[in-house]
Formats: sequence, C-alpha cells, structure tokens
Amino acid sequence: MLLADARVVTPDGVLDPGWILVEGDRIGGVGSGAAPDGAAPDGMARASLHGRHILPGFVDLHVHGGGGHSMQSADADQIRAAVAFHRSHGTTSLVVSVMSAPLDEMLATLRSVAELTGDGGVLGAHLEGPFLNPLRAGAHDPRDLLAPDVATFERLRAASGEGVRVVTVAPELPGGLDLLARVVASGAVGAVGHSDADHDTATAAFDAGATLVTHLFNGMRPWQHREPGLAGAALAHPSVTCELINDGVHLHDAVARIAFAAAPGRVALVTDATGAAGSTDEAPRLADGLTLAGSALTMDRAVRRAVRELGLPIAIAAAAAATVPARVLGLGDRIGSVRAGLAADLVVLDDRLDVEAVMAAGRWITSGRLFHT
Repeated sequence: MLLADARVVTPDGVLDPGWILVEGDRIGGVGSGAAPDGAAPDGMARASLHGRHILPGFVDLHVHGGGGHSMQSADADQIRAAVAFHRSHGTTSLVVSVMSAPLDEMLATLRSVAELTGDGGVLGAHLEGPFLNPLRAGAHDPRDLLAPDVATFERLRAASGEGVRVVTVAPELPGGLDLLARVVASGAVGAVGHSDADHDTATAAFDAGATLVTHLFNGMRPWQHREPGLAGAALAHPSVTCELINDGVHLHDAVARIAFAAAPGRVALVTDATGAAGSTDEAPRLADGLTLAGSALTMDRAVRRAVRELGLPIAIAAAAAATVPARVLGLGDRIGSVRAGLAADLVVLDDRLDVEAVMAAGRWITSGRLFHT
C-alpha cells in the first residue's frame, strides 16, 4: 500500500507532503513530496490522506488497564480487551504494568501476560512493585510491598515466561541496588520509582545501570533546590529516560515543559492508565480523595496535550510517545519510528490531532478504509 499526500512525522521532522510505502508488515520506504513514479508496483493499493498526519504507532511503557478492563487480572481476556482499547487510541505496542499485590496474585497475572506476549502488540510485563518504598507507595497497598529480593524477582520473572521488560525498584531500600543490578543483568530495564531516594542514592542507581524513572515527580520526594532528589538526578543524568504522565493532573503543564526542556530526547510519555480510561477524563483517586491512583489517559490525548497545552512540535510529541520508549526497551530497530525497515505501525491523526485510523504490522485495525482510492 502507498500512503500519499500526508504530513509524515519522522525522526528528522515532518515531511509535508510526504508518503509511506507499506510492504507486508514493514515500512518499505518514506519520502517527501509526491510519491515518485515507480515507488509502488502496479496494482498496489494507493491511499491519499489529504494532509492528515501520520505518526509512528505509540509505545506505552506503563499501563494498567483501559476501556473498563483491568490488566491486573489472571483472566487473559481482560488484558486482551484493555490492549484492544488502547490500540484503538494509537498504542500499537505496550508493556503491561503489574501493581503490587499478594505474591500469588502477581504470579497469576504474569502468567496471563505471558500468554499474550508477542501477540497483538503486548511486549511483556512491567513490575511496578512490590519492591517499593512504603513512604512513597501512592496507590499501592503498603501491605503488599516487599523488600528488594533477587529470589522473589526470579519467581516473578519465571511466571512471566521471562517476559519481564521493566522493573521499578526503590534503590534506597536494603538490597535495592543489588536487585537493580540483577534486573539489568537479566536483560530487563531497571527503573527507579515509588522511592524516597535522595540525589546521591538515585545517581548511584543510575550509575549501576538503571535507565528509567517511573512517572517523574510522582511517587518520589519533592524536588528542592538544595536536595534535587530522584527527579533532579534523573533530569541531570544523560542516560536516563523519564516517564511523564501528561494528563494535566499528575503534573502542572509548566513542570512538564521543564522536563522536556531539561531532558531533550529523554522523555517518554506514558498513560499509567487504569480501567477508567475511556469512561472519564478525571484521574482516579483513592478513597481519601487526594491520592492519585493511576490515570484515565490514552496516549493520543497525551500527544494532543503535548502539542496544544505544552506547545511542543508534533515531532517531539511523537518521539516521546513512540521513539523514546521503543529505544528504552532496546526495540528502536523494530518499532517506534516512521523509517524504512521498521514495523508498519502507524497512527493517522486529523487536524485536531484526533485518531482517524491505526495500522499495526501493515494492517489497518481501525478505519483504514476511509483512505482507499
């Protein structure tokens, strides 16, 4: 299929107009201007996008549910339904985030994630717990938190079919740095979060191989000018990527702008979505009415806010929603960019930046028929 007359958002900027050649499940070519003669073989389907934006399929590092479905479940169908909901909003690949819970429940959820990994855009699991600091537990039940322990991590990893992609750890806890070292050695991404770490401890964790911060500014000690803490250490460390929940609730827009300015190319938009996503724009809260319990965000809305409310160029927003998270996972040579040779995972946005169509692995999964000529 040849997709032409589009505003194509690439790692190098926006091609306006531009075109994309889709060959099987891959991007066969990308170019600016009108598609040259011979770009597509005779008989290949052609579609004019009439100036719509084409972005890379979004990659969500941190999601718990959506569309009324929770991913914290031993029922693989519940997880599958939540994945389908987010795919309809442009997230073609995601990591299922598993919250702290009694260990048997976490193991059961991970077995369900293992059934789906590699299918329908599920990349594996993110352990957001149980190795967190009770002082920064947020929506995690402190009774379910455990001290960092390599043996427990290995049990969880085994249940996932060795599909654990990301593990969040509070490095200031006894055994925290040792566990992060084991996580990195296993091939997973070491993340720091739900942590009361000071600047020096956080920096030690990054120097030891952690490369990600779980929802920057949320679930950590406040950033102060004499003790910048985990947030300051993350923004200053050149090898660290910072997750950002851009729903306008978890962070003031000015703070989100500061993060993008301080860490160019190192911000990954995440949803931290719960099953409430799709039914409300209000962030869920615990019974106290104060503590945030995930979000109701979808990645298309996070991108839209990044452009409209934060004032970012669409290429920067697209990179934060796709290219940067794919790179964090070591998958930048497979997904996350509109570039020849990568998976044909694409999102079509209209002038309002609303999703009109989603393509995954070269096949329209929503509304692609609108563009056929």
